[in-house]
Amino acid sequence: MSETDAPADALAAILAGVRAATGQGERAIPPVERWNPPDCGDIGMEIRADGSWWHQGTRIGRQPLVDLFATVLRKDEDGRTWLVTPGEKVIVHVADAHFRAIRVDRHGSGPAQIVSVLTNVGDLVALGPHNPLRVAVNPATREPRPYVLVRGRLEALMTRAAFYELVDWSEERDGMVGIWSQGRFFAVDAPV
Repeated sequence: MSETDAPADALAAILAGVRAATGQGERAIPPVERWNPPDCGDIGMEIRADGSWWHQGTRIGRQPLVDLFATVLRKDEDGRTWLVTPGEKVIVHVADAHFRAIRVDRHGSGPAQIVSVLTNVGDLVALGPHNPLRVAVNPATREPRPYVLVRGRLEALMTRAAFYELVDWSEERDGMVGIWSQGRFFAVDAPV
């Protein structure tokens, strides 16, 4: 094993451990970014600000169905979000974020630590270069709005409890308060 394989192997081992501890198995995500089916229109699909999924005004209460839909979700460059299959795509109206980040775990310490994030639909990612954290500000309340890039252009809004854990683990560096993960420092204080 080369030195460059060690961080990837460590990350894989940590994520496997978190999957085992949380009961979240590895999920196969279809290659929706390569599919270009015809637009079949608007069938009344929406993801509300609280993370709940709705179809024609009725909440989708079956979590396995929501989890399945989440695997075929894609956000295009133009900002529109779609449920995509090889044969068709339908628009999904998203009020805020596509998912909710409901749990964070910390493995290690300092710049080498890894912070894993679990979403409400079973995605498990580690904060890092491919899954950065960004903190926006709600203009009305001035509260921080922390988002994690999950895959493609799909983001998860962190729950307040998950974000407070990050804040609790944070440290100050060069006048910024933030958290380390995979050698990157992510600010947790909202920009002014």
